[in-house]
Amino acid sequence: MLDWDNLRVFLELTRSQGLVDAAKKLGIDHSTVSRRMKRFEEQVGSQLFDRNNHGYKLTAEGYRLVQYAEQVESTLYAATEELGGHNSKLSGQVRLGATEGFGTYVLAPHIAHFCARNPHITVDMLPMPRFVNLSKHEADISVSIERPLSGNYVVTKLSDYVLKLYASREYLAQHPTIHTVSDLAQHNFIGYIDDLVFSEELRYKDTVAPDAFRAFRSTSVVAQYTAACAGRALAILPCFLAQQSEQLVPVLSDEIAITRTFWLVASSEQRHVARVSALWSYLRECVELNRDFLMGQSRQMRWLDSP
Repeated sequence: MLDWDNLRVFLELTRSQGLVDAAKKLGIDHSTVSRRMKRFEEQVGSQLFDRNNHGYKLTAEGYRLVQYAEQVESTLYAATEELGGHNSKLSGQVRLGATEGFGTYVLAPHIAHFCARNPHITVDMLPMPRFVNLSKHEADISVSIERPLSGNYVVTKLSDYVLKLYASREYLAQHPTIHTVSDLAQHNFIGYIDDLVFSEELRYKDTVAPDAFRAFRSTSVVAQYTAACAGRALAILPCFLAQQSEQLVPVLSDEIAITRTFWLVASSEQRHVARVSALWSYLRECVELNRDFLMGQSRQMRWLDSP
């Protein structure tokens, strides 16, 4: 029978940057982590890590064990919630992961309303330019632009949203007039860094203006939005983000309109915890109310009734 405490150390070591980081998070000495993993490998009967100067790298057997260890971890979390009586109470902490622009400019103000309605629930929000890993318990709920194809998750479509090509009024006044898509080759663009794009869903520039030069690149859509507002280049931005600025106007709006989808995701164990379920339902209501805003058909965000 495998010991859970050793499994916990094993999981942390797979998730951390190295032995020292894992030890800090576990609150024990790094030499203790090393000794315990050696004994754990003896207990399992397989080498779980390749050790080298760059740290600990999982072997094939280690990857196989991770799947089982995460299932044990999720089950223990669920049991703690249930037996502790937290499952049915609208109190406690919920961590929400979201894409950076959507999380910052759309979800954050609505979450403030949710917290006012539910004063005993604390919401930690992670608006990040990458995917939030639910299996590593980085969050209880995530909003993703890709639907998970595997894993023990509950997934629902949250909403479609539209991206358009935008420029500042200043930029359009100082640069050649854009009549057709072919004219875009003469203009500078703002976009993502190719080798750091975290999703294929974000590779839309090359289908719109493959020959245009990207004068400024960033992993952050908020940085791209800010740069576009400064009036030095064109940018493909979500309507819900670009509409925050009076300076930005759509370019070739009828020809360039890219539709993407937000997915709402939670682990099967966490989905029905009362506080998680309450936030899940609230997010769906808020987004449904603002469908026109996300599709670029309205410039005004709408709100559920105040508490």
